[in-house]
Amino acid sequence: MRAKRDLQGLDEIDRRILVMLQADCKVSLARVGEQVGLSAPSVQERVRKLEHEGFIQGYHARLNAARLGLDVTALISVWTAHPRVIKAFVARLEEPEFDDVLECHHVTGDPTLLLKVKTRNTRSLERLISALRSLAGVERTETNVVLSTLVERPGLGNKSLRVEVLEARERSERAERNAAGKTVDSDEPGDDDTSAVS
Repeated sequence: MRAKRDLQGLDEIDRRILVMLQADCKVSLARVGEQVGLSAPSVQERVRKLEHEGFIQGYHARLNAARLGLDVTALISVWTAHPRVIKAFVARLEEPEFDDVLECHHVTGDPTLLLKVKTRNTRSLERLISALRSLAGVERTETNVVLSTLVERPGLGNKSLRVEVLEARERSERAERNAAGKTVDSDEPGDDDTSAVS
């Protein structure tokens, strides 16, 4: 039977592979194969396809910021004078001076941009904020320092990774049930059936 694929062109095995690689990118292909019911070469072929099509963008070590002395996490809201300055602003974030900026999001409403940073201490945070405020087009900033991180997931939610293919399977099964129901209905005797009754 052909595997059911979702709107992204993935089947359930693809998504199970993604879940396993996201949890541990060093897991052996043989181990993945055991879990998804494929040989290691078949898993390798699927992984290469997932990489080629952009579902897997890379493999990274997750570093412990606190152990490395980056004790301050902050969210910095940035207001810009005009949307046209955003591109130049983002380009400046590629400079070494802004290495502590981990994420930059263009958001709805106020502010224009939301940055997530991890830095060594409040002094380095202050220097970073001053550097951001000096960039062309930045009108003002507002900073929230994180007291403690209660939830921080390193990747995508496993449920979200698998929901598309499950929904695709449910849609397909509903369609098959509906088709089967129509077939059964068409086999039932109609009103125009004529039977000899004596």
